[in-house]
Amino acid sequence: MIIKILVLALYAAIIITVGIIGMRKTKTFADYFLGGGNVGPWMTAFTYGTAYFSAVVFIGFAGKIGWGFGYSGMWIGVLNAFIGVLGVWALMGWKIKKVSVEMKIHTMSEFLEKRYNSPFLKLFASLAIFIFMIPYSAAVFIGLSYLFTYSFDFIEYWHAVVFMGVFTTIYLVLGGYKSMTIIDVVFGVIMIAGVILLFFFALDKGGGINGITGLLQSIQPKLTEMIGPPGWWPLFSLIFLTSVAPFAMPQLVQKFYAIRDRKAIKAGMIVSTAFALLVGTVAYFLGSTTRVFLNPEVAPSVFQNGSPNPDALMPALLNIVMPESLSIIILLLILSASMSTLAALVLISSSSLAKDFYAGFIKPDISDKKLTRLMRFGSAFFILVSVIIALIKPDSIVSILGISWGAIGATFLGPFVWGLFNKKVNRFGAISSSVLGLACAIWFYYDGMPSPQAGTIGMIVSLLTNPLVSLLTGGFKKSTKTMEK
Repeated sequence: MIIKILVLALYAAIIITVGIIGMRKTKTFADYFLGGGNVGPWMTAFTYGTAYFSAVVFIGFAGKIGWGFGYSGMWIGVLNAFIGVLGVWALMGWKIKKVSVEMKIHTMSEFLEKRYNSPFLKLFASLAIFIFMIPYSAAVFIGLSYLFTYSFDFIEYWHAVVFMGVFTTIYLVLGGYKSMTIIDVVFGVIMIAGVILLFFFALDKGGGINGITGLLQSIQPKLTEMIGPPGWWPLFSLIFLTSVAPFAMPQLVQKFYAIRDRKAIKAGMIVSTAFALLVGTVAYFLGSTTRVFLNPEVAPSVFQNGSPNPDALMPALLNIVMPESLSIIILLLILSASMSTLAALVLISSSSLAKDFYAGFIKPDISDKKLTRLMRFGSAFFILVSVIIALIKPDSIVSILGISWGAIGATFLGPFVWGLFNKKVNRFGAISSSVLGLACAIWFYYDGMPSPQAGTIGMIVSLLTNPLVSLLTGGFKKSTKTMEK
C-alpha cells in the first residue's frame, strides 16, 4: 500500500511539473487551446488515442458490454480503431486542418457559424457542448473513483471524486493543451504496457484462450458467437455510436486544428490506429472474461440480488487477475487514460463557454490575455460541476456516456461532416439536422430506449436531414460564399 501511495505521489508530481512547464510556454489563447497549432504526429496520435479511451471504456463500457455481449463486444474495439480512428484521420484530418487555417477558426462552433453564416448555429452548438460534455466528464470521474476505492481500502468514493477534481484542475488550468500533449505520450506508453500485462495475466489466470472460451460456452454458448445474446441491433448501435460519433466529436476534432501539417497527419494516423486497435480489443476482451472470473461468491460487493453493478465489474476483475505487486501499473493505466480524456473534455467545454459564447456574443473585443484567463476559469468551473454530478451518481457509466456521445454526435454530425465535404448544403439543412438530430436522441432516450440506441437514431437523423432539407430549400442550386473562396 505504501508503494502505491509513493508511486501515485511521484505520478502527481510529474504531471504538475509538466503543467508548470506548459504554463511557461502558454502565452496566448491559441497556445492554451491548440498548443500553437504546431503539434507533431506522435503527440497528436497519443493525445487522440488517450482522449478516445478512458476510465469510461475500461471501467463502465468494457465491464457491462463484456458481461452482456461476450466476445462479440470486441467488434466495438476493432471498428472503433478502423472507423473512429483510421477513417477519421484518413478522410478528415487534413481537411479539418486546412479549413481551420483558411477560415481562421479555433472551434467547431466557429466553423459552423462561418460555414453556414449562422450565429444561431454557433450558439446552439456551443450550448450543446457545454451541457452534454459535463455528464461525460462526470462519467470519467465515476469510473476513476470506483477504481480508487477498490485499490485503496481506506479511500471512500467521495474522497476519490474530490481528489481527482482538485488534481485535474491544477494540472489543466496551469498548462492547457501544451501540457496535455506532452504528458499524453507518457500516458500512452503506460496504457500500452498496462493492457499488454492485463491481457497476458488474464490468459494465465483463465487457462488460455481455449480455457476462457470453454468456460464462457458453459455459461452461455452465445457469449462466444459473432453476435452476442442481446442481438444485432444493440450491438450495431454501440458500434455506430462509438465509431461514427468521432467524425464530429469536438474534443477529437480539436486535435487536427492543433496538428502541424499534412505529413504529421499521415504519420499520426498509423500510430493512432495501432494504439486504438490494441487498447480497444484488449479492453473488450477483458470485459468478456468478467463472466468467467466473477460471481456473487467471489465478489459479493459487486452483486446485488444476483445482478452485477456494471461499473464495479472491471475494478473487481483487475484485483483478481493482476498480482498485487503489479496492480499499481493498472491503476496508472486507468488514471492515464482518464486524465487525458478529462483534459480534452474540459478544454472543449471551456472553449464553448469562453470563446464561442462569451467572446462570440457578449464581448467580441475581449483581449487575448483576458480570453486565456477566462478559459482557465471556465476549465475550473466545468470540473466543479462534473464533480458534483459524479457525487450524485445519476446512472451507470454506459448510460451517461451513451446519451453524451449520442447528443453531441446528433448535434454535430449532420452540419459538420456535410459542411466540410459538400459546398451546397445550406443553413436551413444544417440547423434542421442539428436541432432535429438532438431532439430525436433526447426524445427516444426519455421514452425509455437505451441511450446508445437513442443516440444512434439521433445521429442517423442528423446525417440524413442536412442534405434532404438543403435540397428542398434550394441549397444544391448554389454554393455558399465561404466555401467557394
